[in-house]
Amino acid sequence: MSRGHVGSSPVRNEDRRLLTGAALFVDDVHLDGMLHVAFVRSDHAHALINSVDTTAALERPGVVAIITADMLGDYWQPGPLLVPPPPVEGLVFNQASQVPLAKDRVRHVGEAIAMVVAESRYLAEDAAADVMVDYEPLEPVVDLEAALTPEAPVIHPQFGTNLAAHVAQRHGDYEEAKTHADLVIQRRFHYDRGAAAAMENRAVVARWDARSEELTIWDTTQAPIPIRNGLARMLGLLESQVRVVAPYVGGGFGPKIMMFYPEEVLVPWAAIRLGRPVKWAEDRQENFFATTQERSQIHDAEMALSRDGKILGVRDFFFHDTGAYDPYGLTVPINSQCTLLGPYDVPAYHSEFSAVFTNTVTVTPVRGAGRQHGVFVMERLLDIAARELGLTPDEIRRRNYLRSDVFPHTFQILFQDFAPLYYDSGNYAPALEAALDIVGRETFRQEQARLRAEGRFIGMGIVSYVEGTGIGPYEGARVTVEPSGRVRVATGLGTQGQGHYTAFAQIVADVLDVEVDNVNVVTGDTREFGWGTGTFASRGAVVAGSACHEAALSVRRKVLDVGARVLGVGSEEVELSYGTVRVIADPSRSITFGQLAGHANPLRGAVVPGTEPGLESTAYFGPDHGSTASGVHAIVVEVDPETAMVRIDRYIVVHDCGKLINPMIVAGQVQGGVAHGIGNAFYEKLVYDEGGQLMNASFADYLLPTALDVPRVEMAHRETTAPLNPLGLKGVGEAGCIPTGAVFAQAIEDALPHLALEIREIPLSPSRLFELLQAAEPVRLSDTALAAD
Repeated sequence: MSRGHVGSSPVRNEDRRLLTGAALFVDDVHLDGMLHVAFVRSDHAHALINSVDTTAALERPGVVAIITADMLGDYWQPGPLLVPPPPVEGLVFNQASQVPLAKDRVRHVGEAIAMVVAESRYLAEDAAADVMVDYEPLEPVVDLEAALTPEAPVIHPQFGTNLAAHVAQRHGDYEEAKTHADLVIQRRFHYDRGAAAAMENRAVVARWDARSEELTIWDTTQAPIPIRNGLARMLGLLESQVRVVAPYVGGGFGPKIMMFYPEEVLVPWAAIRLGRPVKWAEDRQENFFATTQERSQIHDAEMALSRDGKILGVRDFFFHDTGAYDPYGLTVPINSQCTLLGPYDVPAYHSEFSAVFTNTVTVTPVRGAGRQHGVFVMERLLDIAARELGLTPDEIRRRNYLRSDVFPHTFQILFQDFAPLYYDSGNYAPALEAALDIVGRETFRQEQARLRAEGRFIGMGIVSYVEGTGIGPYEGARVTVEPSGRVRVATGLGTQGQGHYTAFAQIVADVLDVEVDNVNVVTGDTREFGWGTGTFASRGAVVAGSACHEAALSVRRKVLDVGARVLGVGSEEVELSYGTVRVIADPSRSITFGQLAGHANPLRGAVVPGTEPGLESTAYFGPDHGSTASGVHAIVVEVDPETAMVRIDRYIVVHDCGKLINPMIVAGQVQGGVAHGIGNAFYEKLVYDEGGQLMNASFADYLLPTALDVPRVEMAHRETTAPLNPLGLKGVGEAGCIPTGAVFAQAIEDALPHLALEIREIPLSPSRLFELLQAAEPVRLSDTALAAD
């Protein structure tokens, strides 16, 4: 029987180690004879390399080696294309993945040119400063649209253009739909760059054991198994000779799935060549220049509507900045293209994008992975249309939601999984009503009017979103009942703080009827489990959690069979109870799991034909489609029109991630996601100048929201169970940050109805909002949407 562990919030199994400092992070790895690495990185955004002089650096005491691109021989290869583009008709895609060390040309500030290996990090840093690089500067390409003009310098000469990709997808006939429209909204929207800003930077340690011919790598990666497989191939080793350990990782948020970073490729190579352990830990400034970033898109969007506010069609052309290389394919812009449709019935959709190379840091997914951009465009169009039609923001959404009886629902455009965009389930309108109830639909406008009379300006925003989660291809898990009676779970999925040690334990504990803290979970070590993909796209609980469930069910059957045999009854006559098997009719006759583990592994006699020794099973789970999470965010802000400062008074999230494994962990994911989203909306922006120099590459200049800036999120959950996995799960890791920019913009406009303020860009900042406020013309209150309330 189930004890209801799934759905409860026990104390997290991992917290004792984390809170007492006992958890291992990569930078905690110290090995005898270990060498340390510093990189020589480009000061130029775009330049030819004439020569690299390492003479002075090599003369420094303690310097062991300095590696340049020419010294890598055949090992110098561009990295793999991690995600091929979907087979869209007419697609253009120019592949240019990153290289281990720049050889002839640098394409962004911070690109690695040489690797210095020394007895200490201090010595390596000093020697790196002595390496002389002779550059021939080239004109950089930074502006997204100017990059495609004929006169723009070309970043990858083999293509003769800075166009990385062009993709057009459509369903229905937008032009025909437009002819029936009573209102057409046209706007240009900007969504600019941000950083993941994980608490722990990237780090790699490698040790080569020449006697056993085994390579061990500790890596802050979200995908230890693909890293193992790829490095084995590159280094000419068997996969079994390479062990990758991703221990506790202090936040991933997307960039740590990027494979293969130059540092991941070079540190293991150096460890083998030098015969000593080698370590590199990224510093914070390197993180701004060497770890991938996300965003920067420009959308020219159009929405056609009927007089009653029904969407007839949407058209969107956009530019996507992919940075200097495009190793992650088209995941980010495809996500933008597909997520824009949101929870709405859109009969006609025409979307085209051009991905563009620029001399900036490479773009790969960061939490949300392009979905924010699509949601921002769609929600802003709806807000503007509502204002034009005299509808409230919630009413225009209510009128356009997909009905709950249309699922599964398919849009005829391809998603990143090569299949048509698929919504497995959903029920959107109740989430909107729940959010309105929490925010106070009856009292908010009264309070708003009262405060305006006092000269204070508060506003409310409310938006919807859909998020594709839990995508394949697959994950696996092995569940074992050990002779101690404890249960062990091993999965290849890495973890970066999501609570996997507890959530997976809850799933298994329910199936085997044991306590959650009696289940030990191991993740992120290829020696423990060698099959799987990685932690990304809100898929861990859905895919690996389902594998844990399947493996536990198999072990449960074995436990019942062995228990019945030992107790001398039929298997239908026994049951599980708190780590024992007992006879249903006579509970005093029982045997513990630990004793059963011994019976299942006999020292004498034979294993019963048709059975296996031990109480262990391995299972895999790979869904045909992901599961579609959804929700509504509402926010109440107060805006000071004189200083342009915005204070967030309330933040409400009504989220549907299917069955909740652990409400406390889900709440943490949502709270963290909202904090990330608030940063994206009002604080965080990577600023490049015309020369491609990143102007705010430190936390003194790149602003992260603090605990004082992020309110406690008020949450409510809806559980529309997913039909394509056994527990009905949907992902939740990214939902908190996806609609935040859109709801923030709507609330600021709502707070200032006396101004013709229309926010079409994110992130804002107090200074940028000040500029927008200064430029906004005054309007009559009767012209605003508030008049419709």
